[in-house]
Amino acid sequence: MLSRKNKVVFLKLISLFSLVRGYNIVIIVLAQYLTAVFILAPELPLSAIFLDDSLFSLILASAISIAGGYIINDFYDKEKDLINRPNKYMLDHLISQRTQLTVYFILNFLAVIIASYVSFKAVLFFSIYIFAIWLYSHKLKKYAIIGNIAAALLAITPFFAVFIYYKNFDKVIFVHAVFLFLILLIREMMKDLSNIKGDLVQNYQTVPVIYGEKVSKIGISMLVALSLIPIYLLLQKFDLGYMVYYFYASIGLLLFFLVGVWKSESTINYVRLHNILKLIIVVGALSIVLIDPYVIINRIPKLPSLL
Repeated sequence: MLSRKNKVVFLKLISLFSLVRGYNIVIIVLAQYLTAVFILAPELPLSAIFLDDSLFSLILASAISIAGGYIINDFYDKEKDLINRPNKYMLDHLISQRTQLTVYFILNFLAVIIASYVSFKAVLFFSIYIFAIWLYSHKLKKYAIIGNIAAALLAITPFFAVFIYYKNFDKVIFVHAVFLFLILLIREMMKDLSNIKGDLVQNYQTVPVIYGEKVSKIGISMLVALSLIPIYLLLQKFDLGYMVYYFYASIGLLLFFLVGVWKSESTINYVRLHNILKLIIVVGALSIVLIDPYVIINRIPKLPSLL
């Protein structure tokens, strides 16, 4: 049995994990490595990727700066979250705000220090990224459209660090990035719909607050239609291997999502629809291996035969 003191420590660790969205960070780190293996550097042996200290430093700096971003975002959203997500608010705030801010500054400092191992350009990249996250959390997210676009851009920015590192800017990467950006933008629009009560109280100038839910749904519908363009290009112009099945499934899920958007009017339904978008994002990250599922086997060094 855990002692009372150990229980408190355990609960605070769970609170910290929830606060920094540890589950999201794990997916992002995995997606970055999978992108490097299957898309950015498919010609390199696995050891050259997984034992690359500079790549590891970039991905670690990304994870740490994202964790810090979640903390500062939660700090500025505490009143809104108390209305929209009271249960999560109670869990996240088992840690005092003073401690949260201390952890935030420590994480940002560590991210820059780790980036310095790679290059001065990496330090500059993550310094700007950290500042952009703060600016979004403090100001930009309160404004319609600008806040949504900023959130989606910040979500895909860590992948650009890996793209730049490998100096790989093939068209297929750009089209993948456009698709991911549009899905993230739709997700941000859905979050505004599900958070409308808190946004009204805190005077956030989001699309549903200013223009109403119908206009917001029209905007989401247009973004869903736009997302079909990169899907079409990926299916028709590039060799994606078995990943084509992910994009066919995404078309079905997006159409099902769109029907649900127009039928839904309650916060609970908006949250469920938001989870469909999260599913598309997470499964998309894992589906990168389907581009060539044999690439791992083919790149594992073969042991010399003893016969």
